[in-house]
Amino acid sequence: MSRYVPSSSSLLLRTRISKSFSLRKRVPWWYQILDPKSEFVDQWNRTFLLASFLALFLDPLYFYFPIIGKENCMKIDLVLGVFVTFFRTLIDIFFVFHIVLKFRTAYFSSHSFGRGDLITDPYLIAIRYLKTDFSFDFLACLPLPQIVIWFIIPAFKGTSAAHANHALSLMVLLQFIPRFFQIFPLQRRIVKTSGLIAKTALAGSLYNLGFYVLASHVLGAAYYLLAINRQSQCWRETCMKETNTTQSPSCSPQFLDCDSLHNPARDAWYQQTYLTVTCDAKNEDSHFEFGIYADAFTDDVANSRFIERYFYCLWWGLKSLCAYGQNLDTSSFVSESLFASFICIAGLILFALLIGNVQNYWQSTTARLEEWRIKQRDTEEWMRHRQLPPELQERVRRFVQYKWLATRGVDEEAILNSLPLDLRRQIQRHICLALVRRVPFFGQMDDQLLDAICERLVSSLNTKDTYLAREGDPVKEMLFIIRGQVESSTTDGGRSGFFNSITLRPGDFCGEELLTWALAPNSSSLPYSTRTVKTLTELEAFALRAEDLKFFATQFKRLHSKRIQHAFRYYSHHWRTWGASFIQAAWRRYVKKKLAMELLEKENQLGLIDLDGEESDFGSERSTGKAAAGGSLATTLLASKFAKNTRNEANNRKVTIPDESSLKMPKLFKPTDPDFSADHDD
Repeated sequence: MSRYVPSSSSLLLRTRISKSFSLRKRVPWWYQILDPKSEFVDQWNRTFLLASFLALFLDPLYFYFPIIGKENCMKIDLVLGVFVTFFRTLIDIFFVFHIVLKFRTAYFSSHSFGRGDLITDPYLIAIRYLKTDFSFDFLACLPLPQIVIWFIIPAFKGTSAAHANHALSLMVLLQFIPRFFQIFPLQRRIVKTSGLIAKTALAGSLYNLGFYVLASHVLGAAYYLLAINRQSQCWRETCMKETNTTQSPSCSPQFLDCDSLHNPARDAWYQQTYLTVTCDAKNEDSHFEFGIYADAFTDDVANSRFIERYFYCLWWGLKSLCAYGQNLDTSSFVSESLFASFICIAGLILFALLIGNVQNYWQSTTARLEEWRIKQRDTEEWMRHRQLPPELQERVRRFVQYKWLATRGVDEEAILNSLPLDLRRQIQRHICLALVRRVPFFGQMDDQLLDAICERLVSSLNTKDTYLAREGDPVKEMLFIIRGQVESSTTDGGRSGFFNSITLRPGDFCGEELLTWALAPNSSSLPYSTRTVKTLTELEAFALRAEDLKFFATQFKRLHSKRIQHAFRYYSHHWRTWGASFIQAAWRRYVKKKLAMELLEKENQLGLIDLDGEESDFGSERSTGKAAAGGSLATTLLASKFAKNTRNEANNRKVTIPDESSLKMPKLFKPTDPDFSADHDD
């Protein structure tokens, strides 16, 4: 037996291919170039979008760091600082990793024809990213608030809580703006890759509601920060007035920081100052205007726990946005008026966006339902206009309802026709093949023919008491039952005294006359139905039209095989009915012939018994006559007459065997065999 010896060129080609695969496997993941439309990039973009939202919710928490002490001083909430710093550092890791991925993600060139070529050169990717979004992303990932609160502020020992608060707020705002605007190009990339951000209407509504809650969260934190600044401003103005006076001891700005509570000078000043009266929002005699920030001090929000002051400020922001700032009673401060105006404009814009986006999401979900409702209303108006009887109207309503429950208003044929041919075939095979295999007749066919049948099957829905075919009408399609029951009956062309009825269940089929017509080489007009088919329940079936069957009979010669012919005869209810009728007629002929033979045999036995009795009577007469030589002549004549009558009666009762032609029973007409002249036996 000879062995195959590969040539040198084939060996060289295999060596190069194996080397390329081995090199590809040895390349580390951080050196690989990612496809911008890959599933990994899409999942990462969605994950980073969630991380960006968490970062936007986390940064305004820095505004809650300053709190008001019980002795009119300001301090920093270090416990909250540790909590926010820890989680913000975790979020910053996502921003750093996002920058790394963008250095390794390919892009499409915009100067070439069509969509553009995919650029996978790491140098070109890096140059493009450095020129476009790198500075923006780099500013967003810097841990500026952590550096300020844990390194810069402790480095300046004399820094007061008010100055630390101002520096920290400035750093947060400096990073909040790029992080906020970073969301919008990220959304566009997700939509460009996957087509949509939220896959369901509920998720889309929650996503848009998240923006509204985020705005309320930011406004609440800003309100708290501005309220603390207003309180600090009142303290500074009062302290400056007391410093300029001859009051002793005089006020020092360091006394406004809670770190100076242990200073004896501060205690002496606090005993004589008017600051507790002048800067108390609860005091009606206070001449300082707190404006919209008065509620933060009258409700003791500034010196409460974090949870209490956070939810109070969140409610304040949500209430102000929903009221468009109309519930705000501002003072004459310019900054306060600008803040209230910003709330009014933001409330109008955000509320309009929220209602519009949420409405779009829910309309996309209820569009089919609204379309079905309009169609149902049009159907009702049409039935009233045509004055249909109530029973027909009820059947129409039942069919419309059943079709909606089965399809949810989706036009499957339109969706499938818009897909490529190969994809459409695979989908049809996935949907129909398992159901088609449940039909025993199709189990005799090969996969190629089954794929072709699945491609051309059409869904058919029918309600209860619907006539699918009537005896004598042209047959236009074969139906293969998937769910439901069907009654199939026949009178053999209206023959009196004949009626046959069977029930078809899932796996059965009807309209087999169409298959015989399709296999005939010179068939022209459609065949006539030999049965009346009526639904007993709601029916779901697949229909195979006449032109499709003709196509199969022309293109697939295996449909002419003897095996499929025998399978068709076995599973055809028309052939089964004819076979059952033929067997019944033959059985009746056999039973009648058997009864006739038994009757003949019994009568022959009876005739022999009578003849034997007659002979025995004559013998007894002779012996008696001889013995009693003087017997009566009348007795002898009577016995002779009786024997003669018995012989005549036996001859008259002689039975003839009936021939087979006289016992034929009326039977169904044999179904027409298709033309299998082009047989291809399996």
